[in-house]
Amino acid sequence: MGQITVEKNVAGIEGLCVITPTVHGDSRGYFMETYSQRDLAEHGIDIPFVQDNQSMSVKGVLRGLHFQKQYPQTKLVRVIKGKVFDVAVDLREGSATYGKWYGILLTEENKEQFLIPRGFAHGFLVLSDTAEFCYKCDDFYHPNDEGGLAWNDPAIGILWPDVTGTYHGSAAAEGYTLSDGTPLNLSEKDQKWSCLADTFHF
Repeated sequence: MGQITVEKNVAGIEGLCVITPTVHGDSRGYFMETYSQRDLAEHGIDIPFVQDNQSMSVKGVLRGLHFQKQYPQTKLVRVIKGKVFDVAVDLREGSATYGKWYGILLTEENKEQFLIPRGFAHGFLVLSDTAEFCYKCDDFYHPNDEGGLAWNDPAIGILWPDVTGTYHGSAAAEGYTLSDGTPLNLSEKDQKWSCLADTFHF
């Protein structure tokens, strides 16, 4: 018997999946399978993951929106501590949902996983004091292959929860905060990405 449930094509975006594991718990704690190739295959997901990554970030950190240019990756992401708002943006040429985004709260409590196929930009915002973020990839990391999009591109229109601020024509974090006053914290690189219309010319 499988240990997961899978919601496929969430928000009508082909390939995006939300995976919920079966958690076996009692007064002592809990146990769950965090990855089973067999269970995924039973749901029609047959992806050869080759690398696991893990990061820690503090509240207000926003990472993204990232994609790989020549070596795109499928990612299976989850949070093992804290809470993040995780976002995928469809960048697949010819896709009926090109430019459309979907976001999901991933927390240590809900233990949900988000499957993001190749051809998407990805990013997340940390909403807890700290968050530990884990993800599997179906290709190795290739230096100098990363591309990106402005996290606040109005043409995409991502509704980042708990974020206040006004768009001033760039991805700069200045002037943006969470509702408790925590400044939005982006890397220097992530504050320089351009908008969708300036990045892709199909």
